[in-house]
Amino acid sequence: MQRLYDFLRRHPTWVDGFWAVVLFGISVASEVTRQESAGTDSQAAIIPVTLLLGLVVALRRRMPERMLLLTAALGVAQLVLDVETTPADFAMLVIVYTVAATGARWASWLALAMGLVAASLAQLRWPNGETSAAGNVAIVVFQTVPFALAWVLGDSIRTRRAYFAQLEERAARLETEREAQAKVAVAAERARIARELHDVVAHNVSVMVVQADGAAYVLDAAPDQAKKALETISSTGRQALAEMRRLLGVLRTGEHKEVGEYVPQPDVQQIEDLVEQCRTSGLPVDFKVEGTPRPLPSGVELTAYRIVQEALTNTRKHGGPNAGASVRLVYFDDGLGLLVEDDGKGAPHELYEEGGADGRGHGLIGMRERVGMVGGTLDAGPRPGGGFRISALLPLKPAH
Repeated sequence: MQRLYDFLRRHPTWVDGFWAVVLFGISVASEVTRQESAGTDSQAAIIPVTLLLGLVVALRRRMPERMLLLTAALGVAQLVLDVETTPADFAMLVIVYTVAATGARWASWLALAMGLVAASLAQLRWPNGETSAAGNVAIVVFQTVPFALAWVLGDSIRTRRAYFAQLEERAARLETEREAQAKVAVAAERARIARELHDVVAHNVSVMVVQADGAAYVLDAAPDQAKKALETISSTGRQALAEMRRLLGVLRTGEHKEVGEYVPQPDVQQIEDLVEQCRTSGLPVDFKVEGTPRPLPSGVELTAYRIVQEALTNTRKHGGPNAGASVRLVYFDDGLGLLVEDDGKGAPHELYEEGGADGRGHGLIGMRERVGMVGGTLDAGPRPGGGFRISALLPLKPAH
């Protein structure tokens, strides 16, 4: 039965053709019975009219507007040629429904008008002499109601189909928007990872370069210091590789398994280790914490760590040989304050903003992006008397 049902759905014209043949047979049989009971001769026009009405049923779904016009012409021909109504006229009811459901809007209104006047015209052309005027009116009303109901049913189906089509279009549009948003999210995540890579590479490579220079300088005079510098280079390199492996693993599309040794995201507690690493590399750093330390949102902690890391890296790059720095963490009730200052000769403020060699274009721009992501504020610029100052306020809740 399911195969039969699927076949009928795939071949609607065959189904309509079958019912057209059935309707033609019933009409012919009815006409033969009427002639035998009335003892009259058959009209020559009744066969072609019946055939054409069957054609209307057979092709109603393939060309509804044309079949409606053909039905109107056949109705006029019946009135002119005095071909009384037959069961084949049921095709008029069918085409009214079909046009209301699937045809053009003008054809739908025309079908409604035809349905409303068809019974009246038939009653006027072939009145029943044995019925009173009130009876004729009742017959007209009784015959008009099916046409009106057929049109209402067809128009309701049209509205329902349009509603479902609108829902499907909306679902497709939402799916497209979701895909676009997913792509934007992926691009944003990749940009974030690129900033992470910049911070990792800039800081750790800077430390390694400073340590390598120091080791080369004291290699002959102080082998122990050179050994300690090389150990720092080794540990710093391992840390850089671990973080880069984690970040690059995220960029590998289609891979969800962990690859290699991943490390957690840095937090505020690791700022002290970062400062100690800078001291080991030869950069004097004064570190203080004010307020009561407490757990912070991971985004705020990561942002604070990266800002301090970027600021100390810039101090090491541009501060000069005798530069020193200070780092202040201030815990407020509603946020975390950061103040990183150095007393070096510094570099022009525009260099950080506009970029240059060695990835310096990601300095303050990257900081502002990070601070903006958590709804904070950043103030950066040269200090009076020399050096550079970076001040940030990171709220515990994003600004709305």
